[in-house]
Amino acid sequence: MSNKIRFTSQEHIITRQNRAEKKFLAAFAAKKPTFEAPMVVHNPYLINPLGALVMFITPEKVAATLTVHGKRYAREDLTHTFAAATEHFLPVLGLYEDFDNKVTVSLPDGRSTTLTITTGKLPGGVEGVYRCRNIQASLDYLGDDLMFLSPAGKNLPSAYDYKGDIRWLLTENTMFDLKRMKNGNIVTGSSRFCHMPYNSTGMFEINLLGKIHKEFRMPGNYHHDHFEMEDGNLLALTQDFTRDTVEDMCVLLDRNTGEVLKTWDYRKVLPTNVGGSGSQDAHDWFHNNAVWYDKKTHTLTLSGRHQDAVINIDYETGNLNWVIGDPEGWPQELVDKYFFKPVGDLSKFDWQYEQHACVVCPNGDVMCFDNGQYRSKVKEKYIENKNNFSRGVRYRIDTDKMEIEQVWQYGKERGQDFFSAYICNVEYYAEGHYLIHSGGIGRIDGYASDALGAFLDMNDPKVELRSVTVEEKDGVVLYQLETEGNFYRAEKLPLYHGGDNLVFGDGKLLGNLEVTEEFDTVPEADEVLELPSSFHNILVEEDEDRFVFHGKFEKGTLAMLCLENEKEGHHYFINTAAVVHLAMCSGAFLEKDDRDVKIHISKRGMQGEFALKLIVNDKKYQTGVTIYCP
Repeated sequence: MSNKIRFTSQEHIITRQNRAEKKFLAAFAAKKPTFEAPMVVHNPYLINPLGALVMFITPEKVAATLTVHGKRYAREDLTHTFAAATEHFLPVLGLYEDFDNKVTVSLPDGRSTTLTITTGKLPGGVEGVYRCRNIQASLDYLGDDLMFLSPAGKNLPSAYDYKGDIRWLLTENTMFDLKRMKNGNIVTGSSRFCHMPYNSTGMFEINLLGKIHKEFRMPGNYHHDHFEMEDGNLLALTQDFTRDTVEDMCVLLDRNTGEVLKTWDYRKVLPTNVGGSGSQDAHDWFHNNAVWYDKKTHTLTLSGRHQDAVINIDYETGNLNWVIGDPEGWPQELVDKYFFKPVGDLSKFDWQYEQHACVVCPNGDVMCFDNGQYRSKVKEKYIENKNNFSRGVRYRIDTDKMEIEQVWQYGKERGQDFFSAYICNVEYYAEGHYLIHSGGIGRIDGYASDALGAFLDMNDPKVELRSVTVEEKDGVVLYQLETEGNFYRAEKLPLYHGGDNLVFGDGKLLGNLEVTEEFDTVPEADEVLELPSSFHNILVEEDEDRFVFHGKFEKGTLAMLCLENEKEGHHYFINTAAVVHLAMCSGAFLEKDDRDVKIHISKRGMQGEFALKLIVNDKKYQTGVTIYCP
């Protein structure tokens, strides 16, 4: 095997999209396409193969209507009327894959033009599409809505229609929750990996055609969840990588600048060494996987998987108001002050364990997805997954009496078939109308696996990964989607909205990455004019504001990255100890071999060109790679 270093250097996706947009707008200006012969650009923003853009000019200002025809009959058509204009830029959403899609554009005077937009097959395999296995839905119920599933691994964000056909997909592996904002765009985690096991640079604000308007970069990276405030600013979950704990902070980001406006630190709220779930360790003591702002009480509700706790804190002060969860293992003074006492029919009451996705209902009730992992805080009482259950649950709380009552649940009756040890969500639509998404189902030989789905081998014929999404109204299941693979969360959305479905202009990189921590002590090593051994299988992926180093090292190897030029040097320690991620909520960046490492180095604070070298034990090797820091 050659010991050649693999190196890629790529512009940010926003840069590439900006250039693509300028190109097709210039072509439009030059061609001046008419209604009878419109200009069509398939996948104009490079990452949505089931989208297109139809462009034309009319002499007078008119409102054009676009129809994406269904495969079978007219009731399946997706139709949207756009604002009146003379220059028309109509995003085409909801194309079928590998199909000659018929798309009709009509004008108020009765004229129409029908186009054929041909699509190819979507990417397959574990790094591509996960197909629908079974769906129970009617067109009358789902209408123009699609069920959007966000990734929990190397699959891709996808949306399914009432027949289970994929009608929307991004070829970027965006991360964690996907939520529509008031302006109609969606915000989701960026596709750019930073820190193990699954932290990304920040969040993308993106329209459904695939245009990324903004990336909100965060020094502590982004994970799990975000929430849009009334003024448009964004709550986002993060951490401080300069300390020894993770997933225990929330920030408020300015929507226009990406600036961090406010920070909440849970280590100031809770002890870190009490009330632990079966997955807790000192490093990831809380594992915050959801945030919800409640305007009525001006509070934040947060889900801490590793304390089996849904907590509520004051927005202004950050002080603790209450905790929902099993009080076993907590100090009595905290139990007496902050925990609720169950009331009502206790035979139907269960605490939640290792939960996800807290939601505050309009009347103040609290919902979450109760994963149920271990279903005890005492090791001797842990329940095997094959005998366990997961569910959506709704609790009614009285903060004056500090009492709690379980008023609804769905899933317990389905047992291990609906069990997800990780990820998942619930949604509140109206009283009695809920979504319950069990997205982390993993089975071996038909039984619920003891390992999380992120660790299972999809190539093993005994292994099944599934995602099941249910909508229930007044106790009746109206919708169920079962797909291959695991998906983090589900959201039901229409493709089009009432605002501007496409706004032109350069996408922007906002905020900043962290200054990557350097190692003060540089070991003595003989510099050699040779490349490292092919065993290390080195890949360097350079981006505009950082690079990612991939390599393989035997456990305990002394390894360090060195960036050097005539003026300065920067040195970064490579941890070659085996790291066990007990609480993987996403397998997107999990390495197959525990000797494989992947580290991100931010370019912030550096300027100029640097030679990249690698210290392995007592030798410093060349790589032949030059890193450019603008």
